[in-house]
Amino acid sequence: MEADRPLKRRAFLGAPFLALSAKADRPVQGGFVNEAAAQGHRLRDHAAFAKPRQTVKVPVVIVGGGIAGLSAAWRLDKRGIHDFVVLEMESEVGGNSRWGQNEVSRYPWAAHYLPVPSKESKLVREICEEFGALVDGKWNERFLCFSPQERLFIHGRWQEGIEPELAATSRDRQQYRRFQQMMKEFERGGQFTIPIETGARPSPLDSESMEAWMNRNGFDSPYLRWYTDYACRDDYGARMRDVAAWAGIHYFASRQPDDKGPLTWPEGNGWLTEKLRAKLARYIRTNSAVYAIRGTRPLHVFTEAVEYVADRVIYAAPTFTASYVIEGAPKSNFVYSPWLTANLTLDRLPHEEGIEPAWDNVIHDSPALGYVVATHMSVRSRLDRTVWTFYWAFADAAPAVARRQLLEHDWNYWKEAILHDLERAHPDIRQCVSRVDIMRFGHAMARPVPGFLGSEERRRWATASGSILYANSDLSGLSIFEEAQYRGVAAADKIR
Repeated sequence: MEADRPLKRRAFLGAPFLALSAKADRPVQGGFVNEAAAQGHRLRDHAAFAKPRQTVKVPVVIVGGGIAGLSAAWRLDKRGIHDFVVLEMESEVGGNSRWGQNEVSRYPWAAHYLPVPSKESKLVREICEEFGALVDGKWNERFLCFSPQERLFIHGRWQEGIEPELAATSRDRQQYRRFQQMMKEFERGGQFTIPIETGARPSPLDSESMEAWMNRNGFDSPYLRWYTDYACRDDYGARMRDVAAWAGIHYFASRQPDDKGPLTWPEGNGWLTEKLRAKLARYIRTNSAVYAIRGTRPLHVFTEAVEYVADRVIYAAPTFTASYVIEGAPKSNFVYSPWLTANLTLDRLPHEEGIEPAWDNVIHDSPALGYVVATHMSVRSRLDRTVWTFYWAFADAAPAVARRQLLEHDWNYWKEAILHDLERAHPDIRQCVSRVDIMRFGHAMARPVPGFLGSEERRRWATASGSILYANSDLSGLSIFEEAQYRGVAAADKIR
């Protein structure tokens, strides 16, 4: 979940939550959706899989139907290469850009917007032109987020924007200005780019945490530190103490401060996923979990239905899974952040005074990240019902501990935790919500921990040029559309 990157954009459950119990309010329906942990654990545990019923020869196999895999397919198709398949484990493609729909609205399951790409971001602009978001050099106004874009609930009130302003002192604002000026200088330096490979270079900022960098530069404003920590949780699912300063600064220094964005749709980046799915449908095979890749050339790619015999494989699934699937692949030491997202169906809006609801709504000092409103882009004058997409990055516990607790607790526990959190800003939320559907991501995104950018391991995976090419956005440490697209296209361009 991310918002405009300049200074205008935007814990795991602890003891206070452990005694949660359902309150006697209106009944709430719902459950877990898109549960993939069991299938993933079969791979991890080297469980027995059925032998394929047939063998198919195909020159190229793309493993993974997330944005990286779809982008690799998009590039091959545009180059006139049509003899390939995309194998997706789940019933729908899209990965972190999947979407859902109910009788009220479409809604995202994770990635919910695309920052307006600069003129240098040629790949993203190309796909936006192809799908009608960019026409004759102008952005489709229907896809630029309506105002108000962001708001923050702090000290019992909503304020416009996510940078804390209510009760901020002159000293806080002085630090805001100094921080912003440093981010502008970093931006002008040219190393904080998207995709990162076009500008990144070895940097001492990669060897210390964002928290250490803040301390070293005298940024002790509690509001600025909260905001910076929120940015790290928002983009990386980790506290600023666990994120490299290079990555923490990248959040603020990699975007143009005057962009008009973001681009968003009710289903978030699911809009882009659906366009890609429709264009590439003939190549896509869903419900096709790859449980083994063996050999060199040819490569034997095994699913329970088909054994594919291929010359090249683009492995666009998360890199940490490679050692469970690919014969002889090394174990990845990348760190991944666990997340939870929920889509709440509201039959009416909570009672509020003051600033009107925004697209992106954040609660100060919440362990969660807030929610976006699926119907925010509607042109209807009155909306009685809506869908909120709620985001929670479990940043306070070690990832393995957080993953275990994420799976151990049942739907009712998480539903209560979500409503309890929202009650901070919306005391009557329980009288508004009729359904809560929850999606659990055990490995939602790679964490750019100190040392990640310059690590030999990252370089080795990212520059592989043999019969198996790697293409997941975790090779960048940034789980955003642009990086996934870049990785997919870069791998596809190695296919001759």
